[in-house]
Amino acid sequence: MKIKIDMITHRFIALGIFSSRWLQAPLYLGLIAAQSFYVYRFMQDIFHLFVHKRLAGEAEVMLAVLSLIDMVMISNLLVMVIVGGYETFVSRLRLDDHPDIPEWLDHVNANTMKIKLSMALVGISSIHLLKTFIEVSKMSNDAIMWQVLIHITFLLSSLALAYTAKVTDALHRHGLEEDSH
Repeated sequence: MKIKIDMITHRFIALGIFSSRWLQAPLYLGLIAAQSFYVYRFMQDIFHLFVHKRLAGEAEVMLAVLSLIDMVMISNLLVMVIVGGYETFVSRLRLDDHPDIPEWLDHVNANTMKIKLSMALVGISSIHLLKTFIEVSKMSNDAIMWQVLIHITFLLSSLALAYTAKVTDALHRHGLEEDSH
């Protein structure tokens, strides 16, 4: 009788822990709301670019376009986190037959998510750095130095994550090959 109660208790706790993954669902909904703010802000900036910057100089237009690209890249990052994170940590989306399913979703896992997110951060950092170099006369040397150092840190972190994933994948494949022999 004691063993049966322990098994029931264990099963109840295990189900509770497993079900706790659903606590993340509202977080993903919040990210969708944040993305809708980016869409609103993007539309404002497009309107501003066409209405107010018609006679602006090349550098000013370039900065406005870089800001738009930055918003798109952040929105892409949000999509990766929302879709990939939900699929990886909460529940399968079960969209196998959907014609618009992103190619990367077929092989999403925690490692690929980390690499894609880190590469997206490198891309966003690159846009910010390019904006800094366009307006270099308005920036202090310290601010430029910190932006370059942060960018290099993002880049090195991405390389380290990619290398770690490659080694882990190779070890995993090697382990599977040994198991089959």
